[in-house]
Amino acid sequence: MARVALVTGGTRGIGAAISKALKAEGYTVAANFAGNEEAAAQFTQETGIPTYKWSVADYDACKAGIQRVEDDLGPIDVLVNNAGITRDAPFHKMTPDQWREVIDTNLSGVFNMTHPIWPGMRERKFGRVIVISSINGQKGQFAQVNYAASKAGDLGIVKSLAQEGARFGITANAICPGYIATEMVMAVPEKVRDAIIGQIPAGRLGEPEEIARCVTFLASDDAEFLNGSTISANGGQFFV
Repeated sequence: MARVALVTGGTRGIGAAISKALKAEGYTVAANFAGNEEAAAQFTQETGIPTYKWSVADYDACKAGIQRVEDDLGPIDVLVNNAGITRDAPFHKMTPDQWREVIDTNLSGVFNMTHPIWPGMRERKFGRVIVISSINGQKGQFAQVNYAASKAGDLGIVKSLAQEGARFGITANAICPGYIATEMVMAVPEKVRDAIIGQIPAGRLGEPEEIARCVTFLASDDAEFLNGSTISANGGQFFV
């Protein structure tokens, strides 16, 4: 029987590439989304991957959504915590709401999604938890105190879960993408985009599919001894 994978924020951008790549590898995939129903419907029509709507910032919604997925598809073996938002502002202008919204989605969202799934993984003695962090969680970024803090916190979650899950056959790993050619990045002015590319030794933006290939490796049996690790997929822009 195919293993079941759930991808949060899985209908657009990097998340969509991850969902498609996991399906291509033979997983039974469910894609979560928070708001854009039109994009989700189009995604399902194009890929055949079922989509489920809830906010990862809401613990009870996560529990209920996970239950729906498992009722439909079976126990979740692979969880990809990809959902994330930005609410950028210089720190002296950042509002408490901007802070809370980002932390609730990007950091608490990883807890909210992983916590209900974790006991089943322990019981079945298998699990893959993969968190999409960010280069800016490693190095920080101007006007992203909230985002950088949330993505750095995600790395701490992964390192701790790895230690708790290892004896139960569960791995927890992170991927820190650099600047990827998603809809959001391609929407910035060309001059700004050129400046970003100028900082990347590879001389280009990454592709969503390159992040997806990292995910499929971490989800595989070949990666069972890789635990608590961070893959920096940034074209050489930043080293840890």
